[in-house]
Amino acid sequence: MSKKIYLKTAALLLLLPTAAMAHTGVAEPTSFMHGLNHPISGMDHLLAMLAVGLWAVQLGGKALWAVPSSFVILMVIGGLIGFSGVQIPFIEVGILASVLVLGALIASAYKLPVTYSALLVGIFAIFHGAAHGAEMPIEAAAMTYTIGFVLATVLLHSTGIAFGQFFQKIALHKFSRFAGGAIALGGLYLAV
Repeated sequence: MSKKIYLKTAALLLLLPTAAMAHTGVAEPTSFMHGLNHPISGMDHLLAMLAVGLWAVQLGGKALWAVPSSFVILMVIGGLIGFSGVQIPFIEVGILASVLVLGALIASAYKLPVTYSALLVGIFAIFHGAAHGAEMPIEAAAMTYTIGFVLATVLLHSTGIAFGQFFQKIALHKFSRFAGGAIALGGLYLAV
């Protein structure tokens, strides 16, 4: 891995929030920056999106692009559902389940076929997207807000992928499993 990737990852980590949930209601998400901030301003979204990248590396092969791509595409669909005002039940439960399940899958090094893996993260992505969309006021610039939360998601997936590949490169696969366990524990913490 190049020094440039390490610097970019370090810069992204400096942006990590202290808020436990992305749904604090502190500011109106009406712009690109609010859309960009939403996935990284809450530990629930942040952990799930990092987990998608880590798990994709752990699965290997086509999963490296298929799993994160599925998440992004279905998150946008979930965002459209949220924008439209359709209520998806148990959004917060779905988001917390994504953190717990993905963390447990990484910790156990459990490998599903690529299709099922992409489907699983896609289902979780609908909840994440619906939360992003539901919190955007009608008068907001939907396109710039969406571009912001999609970009943040891609950056978080890329960070998870970078960490996973780094752990593989230095032959410390157990670090990925440890990170998965920490993600699952973070999900438990957020649930209580």
